[in-house]
Amino acid sequence: MLIILIGVIILHLLDLILLLVSTAANAWTVDGNISAHLWYICTTTTSNYHCQQSPSDDWLQAVQALMILSVLFCLLSLFFFLCQLFTLVKGGRFFFTAIFQILASLFVMSAAIIYTVMKPDLETDPACYGYAYVLAWVAFPLTLISGLIYIVLRKRE
Repeated sequence: MLIILIGVIILHLLDLILLLVSTAANAWTVDGNISAHLWYICTTTTSNYHCQQSPSDDWLQAVQALMILSVLFCLLSLFFFLCQLFTLVKGGRFFFTAIFQILASLFVMSAAIIYTVMKPDLETDPACYGYAYVLAWVAFPLTLISGLIYIVLRKRE
């Protein structure tokens, strides 16, 4: 049982790290010396590195809010899991933790879908998706699986 508990905690921490990196990293879109993020657009030249704020489009603000919510809900889910680990009755399930974790996965999925739909077409724009965008899509199924594990998991002695 201890191995399962450690595995669940490691998976949850991995989810949280992936969500934090995908929210904070400056690589949602990469085009040679220009990298776009949820927060900044940065240009790299041979002598300097210059950043300016991203445009305040409504869809980009929605992506920013959803990514922040996914990080917060994943963090709250970890906190609730640790609280329930010590207070839940024997045989109880971690439903409250699972709800928050599944909501975190839905938020990150929604943010990635909005970014995918609203970003200019890749056929006319030479830019490609960066590693932070890919991490957001990787975090979605891992967070969903983690939430489903919490539904199945029961507290034992």
